[in-house]
Amino acid sequence: MAFGPPNPYFPAMAEAKKKSLISHGVAAQNRKARFDYAIKETVEAGLVLKGPEVKSLRHGRATLTDAWAGEREGEMWIFNLYIPEYQGGVLSRFEPRAPRKLLLKQKQIDSLLGAVARQGATLVPLDIHFNEKGRAKVLLGVGEGRKKQDKRAVIADRDWKRDKARLMRARG
Repeated sequence: MAFGPPNPYFPAMAEAKKKSLISHGVAAQNRKARFDYAIKETVEAGLVLKGPEVKSLRHGRATLTDAWAGEREGEMWIFNLYIPEYQGGVLSRFEPRAPRKLLLKQKQIDSLLGAVARQGATLVPLDIHFNEKGRAKVLLGVGEGRKKQDKRAVIADRDWKRDKARLMRARG
């Protein structure tokens, strides 16, 4: 048995390195969106990305806090989504906040745009995740903005549910 530093090409080390990457599951989440908006409906949309963007997403480094979705030339796009540049020595660079195209059927686009026009709703990205096939998807929420008093009511309701669960657990 040889002693010394571990071999980087040893399969066990490669598996340990892979576990830090996201193969399926949530890559980025906008936790504040459900607090700021009353989400009425959700739609899952595909996301058009370049190779280095996918690699950066698999590291879980995207930010959705300021992102929003809208229509441009009859297609749906996501704006202000921040995906930092991939630092793995890739030659192709990309703009971190570039608009990215969403893949939706025309019926879905029409219904989302109708909801925005009729109700004054906003299309908010709730999370970016990888499905079972490893494809990047965006969960869009159709929501209305909450006022300050509504936010306080949500906080009070959440606190009451937490205290109620604590009391029920204590009683046994």
